[in-house]
Amino acid sequence: MLFSSMTFIFLFMPIVCVVYLLAKKSLQNMLLLIASLLFYAWGGPNYLAIMLLNILINYTGALYIDRSVSHKKTFLTLTVVVNLGILIYFKYCSFLIDNINGLLSYDLPLLEVIMPIGISFYTFQAMSYVIDVYRGEVKAQRNIYKLALYISLFPQLVAGPIVKYHDVNHQIDNRTVNFRKVTYGVKRFIIGLSKKILLANTLGAVADKIFSQPVEQFDSATAWIGAVAYALQLFYDFSGYSDMAIGLGYIFGFKFLENFNYPYISRSITEFWRRWHISLSTWFKEYLYIPLGGNRISPVRTYVNLFIVFLATGIWHGASWNFVVWGLWNGLFIIMERITNWHKKDGPIIRFIQHGYTIFIFLIGWVMFRATNMTYAWDYLKNMFGFISKHTLSHDFIYYVDHIELLAFGVAVLCSMPLFTKMLTLSDKHVILKSLINAWLIVLFILSTALIASSTYNPFIYFRF
Repeated sequence: MLFSSMTFIFLFMPIVCVVYLLAKKSLQNMLLLIASLLFYAWGGPNYLAIMLLNILINYTGALYIDRSVSHKKTFLTLTVVVNLGILIYFKYCSFLIDNINGLLSYDLPLLEVIMPIGISFYTFQAMSYVIDVYRGEVKAQRNIYKLALYISLFPQLVAGPIVKYHDVNHQIDNRTVNFRKVTYGVKRFIIGLSKKILLANTLGAVADKIFSQPVEQFDSATAWIGAVAYALQLFYDFSGYSDMAIGLGYIFGFKFLENFNYPYISRSITEFWRRWHISLSTWFKEYLYIPLGGNRISPVRTYVNLFIVFLATGIWHGASWNFVVWGLWNGLFIIMERITNWHKKDGPIIRFIQHGYTIFIFLIGWVMFRATNMTYAWDYLKNMFGFISKHTLSHDFIYYVDHIELLAFGVAVLCSMPLFTKMLTLSDKHVILKSLINAWLIVLFILSTALIASSTYNPFIYFRF
């Protein structure tokens, strides 16, 4: 069930919110757990069994880790291996078999495995729990229902943000719901819904039209338009979904950490990854980069650690070589920035160059990310730089971008900058501003739901991961 669906907006969410807010505090966790399990089962009851198995494995593993004196690392290793084994089977099995067949000239049959929605997100959340228990940062959760709520909590279950256990364990038992949190949550949800429907879907239609064509059928300018459209679609699709998740969290008394912080204003790829998908970046930092030694070791080892982290980042995103290359592409420039430190230089001209360089690098990366394979990505990039000279153009510019889509481009670029970042919080102190923002949010909600009702185009990119 998509957050941006009529079923969720006008049926599931209102019922769950009303029942939850009217229930006794002692019943709220159980009600929220039941709602989360129903939400996940909506997409396929078979997937629910896999998630319940994940909960049981990590509940049991953490108890053994907590109680053991001399075998903590053994139990941790076993639990993490089982977690990763399940993830690899459902997400990477066919990819691995296909590459083994190609490399060794085998003819192993591909397994018809359907990846459960959100398995990458809830697997990483579960692993953060058992690792936190191993490190002694938290005690093992004795109540399996509370652990199940943490892993299955529907606002961030299928697309993040990835919530680490030590960030929310106290909120499971001690959280408050009040009018201010609920109203802020509703407003944040509407903002996320508007980003998803009005901007991401509109620009996604442009990107899909271009990327679905053979590269010989459009010129270099159109190729750049497609890359920019996809970059903006991806940002507003994912950050919009994160906004909706954070808003829902506020309604139920949870405070999730922010997942995006205007990444497209970055002046380096290092800064970009501090602002983009923050929950994933911090997860890899805390549970992979620092355990490998981080930057407390020799420079060469530090570069190796960064290479490993971004290799893992690419693999996490999908079972395809274009994701691997995309991850290494980002890691390469982060290592280069660490070696040269040129991105730390300052000055008006330098800042302009740094920002231009960063946009260029992540646009190239997003082409790899969007392409169905590296062959198409390479041809698309050659087209962007004019290395495909023979074009049999089947459509002109107006086919790819109409007036509404052009307006969406302008709004998307404007809103990717921190111009309105504090309006929701500042509006509480200014009656007129608050009234204007509330009226505007009502308009955005009406427009968004009207488009949902009238359109069949409503994809969500990160459901793939």
